[in-house]
Amino acid sequence: MRKKIDIACIVDDDPIYVFATKKVMRMAGFCESFLVFKNGKEALESLSAIVLEGSKMPEVILLDLNMPVMDGWQFLDEFTQIQPPHKITIYIVTSSINPEDVERAKAYGDVANYIVKPVSEKSLYDVLEDFKPEE
Repeated sequence: MRKKIDIACIVDDDPIYVFATKKVMRMAGFCESFLVFKNGKEALESLSAIVLEGSKMPEVILLDLNMPVMDGWQFLDEFTQIQPPHKITIYIVTSSINPEDVERAKAYGDVANYIVKPVSEKSLYDVLEDFKPEE
């Protein structure tokens, strides 16, 4: 029996990518529910509010790097200040194959891996294999 993530968060400004990723997540039995944000600022404000309310946080965030308003790097810099009640695993999901981006992502402790778009069922299964829920 494969583990399933309770809440997954997608932070990406491309509605076609978001639609396709949600579809692949459903096919893979990846998670129970989704939170979707169009940019890092929207995600940061909403996730900060969830922490303050004491509501359930996502366990995994799939984060795009290239977005308007606040990009993925800016989100990561700010998100590390929030201090959620449990570890949130972040996966960079981007079309960038720039080795500098891959190395930069490794500098963030909460970033588990770097996935090149598009997200596939196999990449989601790999995330589930790596996923270790907080006890």
